[in-house]
Amino acid sequence: LYVSEYFSQSAQKLSFYSWYGNAKLFHFHVPEDTVLLRWLLQASRGKGPECTSMEITVHFRHGAPPVINPLGTRFPANATVRPSYNISITLSSAVQNTTFVNVTSPAAGDWFIAAHLPEAAGRIEVKGFSTPCPYMFQADMFVLRLTDMPVLEPGVPMPHTVVSPAKPLHVKVFVPKHASGMRFQLSSCVTSEQRACAVRVLLGSITLPQSFQKSLTCTGSINCSLALDSPPWEKWLQIMVESLGTGNASVSLEMLASFTVCRPGSASSFLNFISLNQSQAGARPGAAGSSAPAAGEAPRNVSSQRSSCLQSQPVVREDLDVVSVRYRLLNGPSVPVNSLSPTLLLLNLNTGVDSGGSLVVNLLLNKTSVSLANATVAACVSAASPVLSLNASRNCSTAFSQGYPLRVSTSSGEAMLIVLYPQTDDWFLSLQLLCPRGQGECGSAEAKVTVFVYLTPCFNDCGPYGQCSLLRRHGYLYAGCSCKAGWGGWSCTDDTKAQTVGTQNLATLLLTLSNLMFLPAIAVAVYRYYLVEASVYTYTMFFSTFYHACDQPGVAVMCIMDYDTLQYCDFLGSVVSIWVTILCMARLKKILKYVLFILGTLLIAMSLQLDRRGVWNMMGPCLFALIIMVTAWVHHGAKRRHCYPSSWKRWVFYLLPGITLAFIAISVYAFMETNENYYYTHSIWHVLVACSVAFLLPPRDKHKKPWAWSQKLTCRYQICQNDREELYAVT
Repeated sequence: LYVSEYFSQSAQKLSFYSWYGNAKLFHFHVPEDTVLLRWLLQASRGKGPECTSMEITVHFRHGAPPVINPLGTRFPANATVRPSYNISITLSSAVQNTTFVNVTSPAAGDWFIAAHLPEAAGRIEVKGFSTPCPYMFQADMFVLRLTDMPVLEPGVPMPHTVVSPAKPLHVKVFVPKHASGMRFQLSSCVTSEQRACAVRVLLGSITLPQSFQKSLTCTGSINCSLALDSPPWEKWLQIMVESLGTGNASVSLEMLASFTVCRPGSASSFLNFISLNQSQAGARPGAAGSSAPAAGEAPRNVSSQRSSCLQSQPVVREDLDVVSVRYRLLNGPSVPVNSLSPTLLLLNLNTGVDSGGSLVVNLLLNKTSVSLANATVAACVSAASPVLSLNASRNCSTAFSQGYPLRVSTSSGEAMLIVLYPQTDDWFLSLQLLCPRGQGECGSAEAKVTVFVYLTPCFNDCGPYGQCSLLRRHGYLYAGCSCKAGWGGWSCTDDTKAQTVGTQNLATLLLTLSNLMFLPAIAVAVYRYYLVEASVYTYTMFFSTFYHACDQPGVAVMCIMDYDTLQYCDFLGSVVSIWVTILCMARLKKILKYVLFILGTLLIAMSLQLDRRGVWNMMGPCLFALIIMVTAWVHHGAKRRHCYPSSWKRWVFYLLPGITLAFIAISVYAFMETNENYYYTHSIWHVLVACSVAFLLPPRDKHKKPWAWSQKLTCRYQICQNDREELYAVT
């Protein structure tokens, strides 16, 4: 009778948490008639000395990715968030940890697991300087499925037998559409040993983070029953009966499930089709004649709506992009709402690809349409089944879920709701007019409510201080906000640690104007006739300035070209500047020096294209150039038979300060930069590197005289100098 199935996904490397993109997502599908679900969670870490004890947090949710908040930040003002179900896995002395999580009678459909490490430290690590410890996580799923689960037919009493307390009975019943209530009854309970009957009935399936499974305990032969309001429409409802008796005595009983079906009232489907064609294609010849029967049928439609238990408004789902949907009402954005029966809107979110965004519901009350001053329009957004009674005593709940309430009135005419990662299901928006003194006070009053409903990847596109990123796990797409400038939260609306505009302007000025420290290096290079080197420093200063002007997270941003182009040119100029400076210090022959300039620049451009962040893209050319410089210096020293450079003033006043500044700059760049201090530590890096270049550049050749502009052009004629070679005769 039972079939076991196993589902596995590849392991993922965990990351420290700073935004939702750092959480690793696992997506599974639980089949129908599953009676037992077991998660096998395997966590492991590396064996190196950099690996320490670590706590891994694992979140579970049915229907959509879990909404988590490890940093304790604020959510948007109108977002309703329920805490996620999570467990912690600790990796201490053991290299590997295996954990099992069991779920009995799980809900069928999509299940999601998200795992992450603790909060990120915020330190900017240079790739290659340190080896991060790998923390791996893998989730496997075992399911036990019943192949021939008995079906309980509505309205038909069915006898069943619970074989033993260790083997509970599983049955299922199909809930029809428009079911407003369900009644489950258990009777004729008799044990095989003729003792008092004791059984427990569990209706519904378990969903995480919240489970609304109903429990009913029956003792003796007395009939017991349970009534449910708004059961999930067009779904199989699982019922499990287990014996509470001792021993192996079997229990015989009889079950009966009955439904109360609500008759909806709505406009004619033909009229909806005509209005859809008119809204999409515009007016056509004969369209005016076709609208005449609609006016004649209006009184009959109103009377039929008053006799029904709900008014269904036709809604069209319009797919705009990935995780982007707009819902359009055929009868216009305004819907009539009365007190006799709720107005119902169906929001289709059961495609399986809609749960990775945010559902936004906006209600706007037309205050002129409400004649009663104290009237209120109550609304409820719920999944799987609608709320059909929105009186003051109900809290927007259905049989197996908790909805999201909304209210608009003459004093507060607008309401908004944001549902983060809505679960895959049919969603419903119910609206009803309420009066303080009851339904009699409202009478035939009617209110007009404008409804705007849409699904968006990120609410408000993450605002001005965030970037909406589309994330992917295999074929499943979901969105998350990456915040900047100190802002945080799900939609980058938490300004607790936000940078002020003044701080943002200061950061931009420091990172850009610090590049002007290359001007002394450029002046020294030009003065000493190193024109190629001066050109490279000018290139680096220009692109570093505008790259950091474009790279700012706040409002002080200016991009003169594509961001990726600016970044590549900045990295290229930085490495090539180091390359040409060290080669210039080697005092090579001109032809060899320029050949190495060009060849090294081409190789550096290639390596940066392969890996722009790698440390060896900078260290490799530096070390190779240093080898060339040391070799050249040894050659010069051996040829002259004394140390090179020979002047102690050159070592004390130029080389040692330049080398010291270069080592301090590398230390700041590699070990001190964090997200918080980046704007001034990186500015210090700019200043130190530029100053070290000015100190390290060698003096000009002795046969070249300094620039003398007064001798170049005087009195409109040019003074020419006759250079002759002196020939020496050896006798």
